[in-house]
Amino acid sequence: MITYLVRRLLLAVVTLMAITFIVYGLARNMPGSPLTVQLGEVDPSRKLSAEDQERLKKIYGIDENTPWYVGYATWLGNLARGDLGRSFSRKQPVTTLIGERIGPTFLVSGISLMLTWLIAVPLGLYATARGGSVDERGTSLLLYVLYSFPTFVAALFLQIIFAVWLRGTRWELPLFGMTDLPADATWPARVADVARHSILPVVCQTYVSLAWYSRFIKANMEEVMRQDYIRTARAKGAGPWRVLLHHAFRNTLIPLVTLLGLSLPALIGGSVIIEQIFTWPGMGRLFFESIRERDYPTIMGLTLMFSVLTLLGQLLADLLYCFVDPRVSVE
Repeated sequence: MITYLVRRLLLAVVTLMAITFIVYGLARNMPGSPLTVQLGEVDPSRKLSAEDQERLKKIYGIDENTPWYVGYATWLGNLARGDLGRSFSRKQPVTTLIGERIGPTFLVSGISLMLTWLIAVPLGLYATARGGSVDERGTSLLLYVLYSFPTFVAALFLQIIFAVWLRGTRWELPLFGMTDLPADATWPARVADVARHSILPVVCQTYVSLAWYSRFIKANMEEVMRQDYIRTARAKGAGPWRVLLHHAFRNTLIPLVTLLGLSLPALIGGSVIIEQIFTWPGMGRLFFESIRERDYPTIMGLTLMFSVLTLLGQLLADLLYCFVDPRVSVE
């Protein structure tokens, strides 16, 4: 086990270096720069002299005499000392920005992921047990419709319904942001207000995953139900639900564990589209804004975090395989 972990960690380090090297090169070669975004090329009154621009470029490390790969080496050296740099546009440490945004993203993504699994697993098992029935076909049709419905369209429809059509009623929900209360509001009032603001983002982030996960579970269960050992269990007199849960579902846990491991980055990364539409102050919106502002340190800090979470999720899934299926060993 220790040898396996050491080998995976070394491979993860190499993978992280490759990912960050490519992303840094792509970010530095995007049109524009932090100066063109901050100073506003369309506003002559905000333009600086050529000397001042060159001075700022040297401070940012983006002048013509500093190739992007040299800038990457500088960023990598700072990372080795635990420094992710300072945001160009917000003038704050990147670690501070991530710390401020990770809570709102975890709130929406965590609730969404929990609801998805709590509903998708029973729904997939029910669809397998009731395969071919009218209610199962109706449920499958509804899931297909939800899966094919774009998230950004659903978000706009929900905003129109609950923030415009139902305005002034008890069903009205906030349109934007995370809270409308002042900082000195009481703790219960703030919790209730944040909960109301998070309903629409949670719904939008949940329904697509719910549809996909439940269909995935049903497809894997149907494949397992055709195996010989399932027929043997039925021939021995095992009841339908015991066959479904004890014999069939246990043998579909490996692909589910894989999905669980891959969902770890999404738990922290958030959804760029959803957070942008609802102006939710999370990681996805920060990532979108940092790309738009050519904020290279923030882009690299978020890329590093998402990449680490992806690799950790895959490692966690590999380790869980051993507990789910004793026949699997790490070598």
